[in-house]
Amino acid sequence: MTTNLKQPVPDTAWQADIRAGVRHVRDLAPLPLSPAERAAAQEAAAAHKVRVPKPYLDLIDWNDPNDPIRAQVIPSPDELVAAEGELDDPIGDHAFSPVPRLTHRHADRVLLFPTYQCAVYCRFCFRKESLTSIGRGYTREALEPALAYIADHPEIREVILTGGDPLSLPDKALAEIRARLETIPHLRLLRIHTRVPVALPSRITSGMVEALQGRLMVTVVTHFNHPRELTEAAEVACRTMRQAGFVLLNQSVLLKGVNDKIEVLEELCRELIYRLGVKPYYLHHGDLARGMACRRTTIAEGQALVAELRRRLSGICNPTYVIDLPDGGGKVPLAASHIEGRDGRTWRIRGQDGKVREYREVVVDL
Repeated sequence: MTTNLKQPVPDTAWQADIRAGVRHVRDLAPLPLSPAERAAAQEAAAAHKVRVPKPYLDLIDWNDPNDPIRAQVIPSPDELVAAEGELDDPIGDHAFSPVPRLTHRHADRVLLFPTYQCAVYCRFCFRKESLTSIGRGYTREALEPALAYIADHPEIREVILTGGDPLSLPDKALAEIRARLETIPHLRLLRIHTRVPVALPSRITSGMVEALQGRLMVTVVTHFNHPRELTEAAEVACRTMRQAGFVLLNQSVLLKGVNDKIEVLEELCRELIYRLGVKPYYLHHGDLARGMACRRTTIAEGQALVAELRRRLSGICNPTYVIDLPDGGGKVPLAASHIEGRDGRTWRIRGQDGKVREYREVVVDL
């Protein structure tokens, strides 16, 4: 257990961490890659944006060609090979976008895209086509049609800031967005999906926290994929947000060669809760983003992993294994069912030990 954690760093530190990392294709040249690897990485980065802040870059073991951190952020020629069935818009964002910068798939919540830029560009990202082709940042004017739509739909209770990474925006922009949303009376919760606490933990500052605090309940959904990402700096960042009263959840993506081993997932899920105070929320089956066939597992492999997680970990440490359906049907659980059958009110249920037991419902009909 880490003790004597450092205090949050000044606001300027995160900007320096971005400048000191990889920001352009040309920044790949000094990396310890072979000439062939460098040429392949530069070709892939020319097709899809590259950015890796220095703290995340420093986690890479360059002596290991299969390093799980490297696999997530260093461009690979595999990204340029699109398999049959892969999609530009693998979860149906565009089909459910009634106005620019907003997706409305579920009645009570919407996705709001304040920026299409990220602090780190993950090679497996399901929005990589949009981030490469759109690339627009934040302006108040660009968000007005989306904000007007939210105000006109009283069934919406929750706004999810995504993108791009909303926490790549400066404090002033975050405060403006939060204040504008707070003027809409039917809104209750502000949710933020971000990779920043993982790749750029210096961004989690007191100023950022203050920019997001207000009337709305705030939930921050992080994106840790591997135990090596659970650094002391990430621990400080998560503690800062917990102390601010934010609810912290985590979404991981199941990635071949990164976290598709039970020992890796077990350590990740356990330490997220025990060390960072972050609830493992979803484990995503890999979306059908182009060029990512090399990183997707089969559904059966994922089901076997989560079944073993359930045996090894307490309930609070277990994420729900989900698939985000390509037609916009939302996230659907993929865990193997424990229901073997029923006869009236007698159910046959398979326990965690694999044994099937009978369970008879006892209820009173009114």
